[in-house]
Amino acid sequence: MLDALTVTVSVAALALAAWCGYAAFRDQPTKDWHFIGMAVVSVLALAQLVIGIVLLARGEKPDEGAVIFVSYLIGAFAAVPAAGFLSLGERTRWGSVTVSAGAVVLAVLEVRLHDIWGA
Repeated sequence: MLDALTVTVSVAALALAAWCGYAAFRDQPTKDWHFIGMAVVSVLALAQLVIGIVLLARGEKPDEGAVIFVSYLIGAFAAVPAAGFLSLGERTRWGSVTVSAGAVVLAVLEVRLHDIWGA
């Protein structure tokens, strides 16, 4: 797996978590700018998903198995969009907290993906 992409996704996710956490601290719901940030992080996670599947198709194997690796890739891709959809239903500060938590989950999943690949 590409270490640079994993670090980039993790840093972007943690930046999104801090940004939305600050909005929650200021008692603000998620706004359009937050959704743009979620889109950027989601595109990075999508790129990682595609690259991971291409690496598997080329014959490279993760240390802990392909099924668990793909499961974590899909979970990482879905974490931020799922939190974003939940925040649409909660138009208070708790919507921002939800996105912040989803972004932290993505960062943790990135660490686990790195471990699963065996880099």
